[in-house]
Amino acid sequence: MTPLLEISNLRISVNDKPILNGISLNVHQGQIVAIMGPNGSGKSTLAKTIMGSPEVKVDQGTILFEGENITELDVTDRAKLGIFLAFQYPQEIPGVNMRYFLKSAYEARFGKKIDQLEFKSLLSDALKKLDLDSSFVQRNLNYGFSGGEKKKSEILQLLLLKPKLAILDETDSGLDIDSLKSVAQSVTLLKQSNPEMACLIITHYERILEYLIPDKVYIMKNGYISAEGDINLVNQILEHGYACFS
Repeated sequence: MTPLLEISNLRISVNDKPILNGISLNVHQGQIVAIMGPNGSGKSTLAKTIMGSPEVKVDQGTILFEGENITELDVTDRAKLGIFLAFQYPQEIPGVNMRYFLKSAYEARFGKKIDQLEFKSLLSDALKKLDLDSSFVQRNLNYGFSGGEKKKSEILQLLLLKPKLAILDETDSGLDIDSLKSVAQSVTLLKQSNPEMACLIITHYERILEYLIPDKVYIMKNGYISAEGDINLVNQILEHGYACFS
């Protein structure tokens, strides 16, 4: 079966400094895949590269999405194909109403205009699923939001945009245990509503994986994939730390 995402021998540099040194991995439709590793291992750079960030330079290798080579595509085109990156630190954008932003993003994702009443119904349903009040989307995008609210904002976007691949870059960063559980429950709900969506969870903590059990785990160190396997790799990290991986 053709992988949803197939990365082959990817070498990436940022400001002429090599960051990724020959990364290869696959993500299949419907899978939850975790990429773990210590700080500075290149995990977030990999997320940006998959999304098409202009900050990174592809020196070698390919990125295939549904069998199509997207290595040279820009961010907008990748988003239209169904790739979504949830940021570690979502940007606050004062002056941009969240409801209007969501409607514009929806229309860009699906390439069509949507009637105000139809979108209101879709948005209302998504808010109910996340147990969010309608006032949540009357605010400016992420402006003045708590860490947990910013994560909920991105989960709301995921519910509406129904991506084929959701990249969650350190979604657990800065969250207390209650907020973490809430975000994990929201991702579970998201998977239930869109079971064919694949999730690529990037983290250096194991705690979110107590709630979202991955089908596959990759360990990154120093820009390399140093190990791949199942949830047992997470148990090794708990017992020995990342020192046990070369």
